Amino acid sequence: MPFGQGRSACVIITMRLRNKPWASPLIAEHPEFIMTKPVDMQGKWQSRFDQERPLYLEVGSGKGQFIVNMAQQHPDQNFIALEIQEVAIAYILRKQVELQLPNLQLILGDGADLTDYFEPEEVTGVFLNFSDPWPKTKHEKRRLTYKTFLDQYKAIMKRGGVLQFKTDNLGFFQFSLVSMNNYGMHFDLVSLDLHHDDRVVGNVETEYEHKFASKGGLIYQLTARFDVLA
Repeated sequence: MPFGQGRSACVIITMRLRNKPWASPLIAEHPEFIMTKPVDMQGKWQSRFDQERPLYLEVGSGKGQFIVNMAQQHPDQNFIALEIQEVAIAYILRKQVELQLPNLQLILGDGADLTDYFEPEEVTGVFLNFSDPWPKTKHEKRRLTYKTFLDQYKAIMKRGGVLQFKTDNLGFFQFSLVSMNNYGMHFDLVSLDLHHDDRVVGNVETEYEHKFASKGGLIYQLTARFDVLA
């Protein structure tokens, strides 16, 4: 399949959401849950939670179904949702204001600035869920599995930490496999049909994933590490 085909529905999640007049006021009202200027938080993220736990980051959280469910299902872990779109992060914030999850924090920020937000080895794992595939070759440096982004994940992740990547775009998946392999990463799992893979237990879906898979679409997933603990 040529890179970019089979992904027409991705426009739904990668296009900029319509402005919501309630978004900015909601963000301003709840600094206890969301950071809009996280550059002063390097090494301090655990102070944003009720207690220290392993810290996991989702880069590009959309409206937050995945990260909210992860926080609910794993109270022994802390989670951060990072989203560049104000309206998208506001949807997650609205859920968090209702749920008051003690192990969930939000960032309105850019996934290209992770080393400005986190200190080395501050994060245990990173999730990349249905990121924009940027199918044109001239845009490959924008893909969240390009080597410059891998540099950032490696810098902020603890040794042995896991990077989990999901997509429905086969071309993007193939690119990511090659990119991570060339980077010297170690693969724990490579799945070409996540929802029918007996090796996968406890998969947590995103909004888009649920809709796409319910129509018979294939979901690809890999989990990989920069370092393997002895």
